[in-house]
Amino acid sequence: MQRRISLLLTLISLLLALQINAQQGSSLHELKNAPVKTFFSNGVDQRAGTMANRIGKAIGFNQQLTGFKPEVTLLVLNEADWKLYARNVVYGMPHYRGADSLVLAADDNPFWKSFLPPLNQLPEQLSKKIQEVYRLEDGTVSMRPFFDLLAIHELGHAFQSQAKLKTQRFWMGELFCNIFLHTYIAENEPGQLPALTLFPQMVTGAGSKGYTYTHLNDVEEHYDEIAMNHPKNYGWFQCRWHSAAATIYDAGGKELYIRLWKALKDQKEKLPDEQLGAFLETKVGSSVADVMRNWDR
Repeated sequence: MQRRISLLLTLISLLLALQINAQQGSSLHELKNAPVKTFFSNGVDQRAGTMANRIGKAIGFNQQLTGFKPEVTLLVLNEADWKLYARNVVYGMPHYRGADSLVLAADDNPFWKSFLPPLNQLPEQLSKKIQEVYRLEDGTVSMRPFFDLLAIHELGHAFQSQAKLKTQRFWMGELFCNIFLHTYIAENEPGQLPALTLFPQMVTGAGSKGYTYTHLNDVEEHYDEIAMNHPKNYGWFQCRWHSAAATIYDAGGKELYIRLWKALKDQKEKLPDEQLGAFLETKVGSSVADVMRNWDR
């Protein structure tokens, strides 16, 4: 059965590659000698190479922890190609599409910029910190360093989907990917931790006022609506899960992530709310169960 699944995923990947090269007169280019199959828009080959190398390293790291390796195709797209190959989401929102595709934006964009507060209206210390952490090579300040790291989050979806983890809830599936991301960065690129953690702290520190959806059950009932039609609200949820992932990693390191993987892999049936908290507490750790227990406090 496992061999059949592997062959099916390989076939899907090949069909996707043919589809990509057939559309729009081969508008995307394949990155040669990349650690992961990668297609990119005109003029962004250097960025595509950087992202492909990070994805390749993250696959290797997580394969060592879990014994599993997914099939992955990376798409690094400009705004024009985004309309052709991405899901129906705002340009700039990284996502896992179809059977094996990680879709990332190639350029800075209004969605990323919308999360950057007016620096002249912030406390001086916070403004200075943001400018230090998120300053680009050309001197501008952008959320790109944070959103670039979200490629690893999307890779987490490839791992959980193809390994058939039973994530129990939509929010648990997203929290898993943030734990996946934080664990990789903390263990392999610790210099990127400020870029990963400062932005979520900024967003969650401002509170929940102004957002339509704020409860975990809202995610279960309106996941697609929030992701597609309320991108800033979706970003708020993700930032809370990012902050929770940092707390979870600090409580148990990569060993806790391994326990979470095994628990979600072994538990085949969906648990009711009254059992899910106890399951997370006993099989993984209190820091994960606390996300569910303390969300609205």
